[in-house]
Amino acid sequence: MSAPALAETEAPQNAVPAAIDLREEFETSGVKDVLAELDRDLIGLAPVKRRIRETAALLLVERARRRMGLAHETPTLHMSFTGNPGTGKTTVALRMADLLHRLGYIRKGHLVSVTRDDLVGQYIGHTAPKTKEFLKKAMGGVLFIDEAYYLYRPENERDYGQEAIEILLQVMENQRDDLVVILAGYAQRMDRFFESNPGFRSRIAHHIDFPDYSDDELLRIAEQMLEKQNYLFDTKAIGAMVDYIARRRAQPHFANARSIRNALDRARLRQANRLFESANGPLDAKALSTISVEDITASRVFAPNPGEGESK
Repeated sequence: MSAPALAETEAPQNAVPAAIDLREEFETSGVKDVLAELDRDLIGLAPVKRRIRETAALLLVERARRRMGLAHETPTLHMSFTGNPGTGKTTVALRMADLLHRLGYIRKGHLVSVTRDDLVGQYIGHTAPKTKEFLKKAMGGVLFIDEAYYLYRPENERDYGQEAIEILLQVMENQRDDLVVILAGYAQRMDRFFESNPGFRSRIAHHIDFPDYSDDELLRIAEQMLEKQNYLFDTKAIGAMVDYIARRRAQPHFANARSIRNALDRARLRQANRLFESANGPLDAKALSTISVEDITASRVFAPNPGEGESK
């Protein structure tokens, strides 16, 4: 074959593809694996998972359009996660960082989680270096700001939160190709925060609301948490846990899965003390791994005047 003929048969290395198979992109990019992990690791949250899938589809299409020369700007990826404590916002943010990295929208895929105290200083000249330090750490990944509304305190004229906000807004606009910011917190407080800081609202394209878990979902979460640590409930303990969840939900400061994790930590503490005090000989794996009804019902939640219920 002559050289000219050979050249005609070879495609340029940077040739624009005529067509792209989105299903193949979904499989090979690793997005399918991230979504599968989300389904496996997080119970419930159907609307959240649906929004993450929709966002993944949008980003797959945008990546295909960019490769075909149809798109030139990186889509706005900054997000707002709203919901009560313990509804999986931080976990989903971690999965989102992984998803964005696999699709090539961020370089590293790591997540840096901060609160107001990490960003805002207590004296003049302290806030800017603190904020810029964490922004530097987050570059190439995701900056997750929990309870973001605490950055803004209009009642305090000497508060330095506004300085952190201005730096964040500038970076969110000018370096959006290298940083994704996720703001998180209670829905009503976040709404007021956006009303007071329209610059944030204009820079955030994706708003995802995290619903509270149902009682049944919380029981499944409890069983999943125990299973990961090689524990299990006995039959009566399951019934006690159902009762505990209903009682605890009605008390102040209930934090969904976070409250369930705290309850299980205390149940394991009671189980350990019960075994230590009553054991007269060797204990097998089942005994060491079983949470019994008394380990649950000893909680202050079952007391006549349980109070806040979280401390015991």
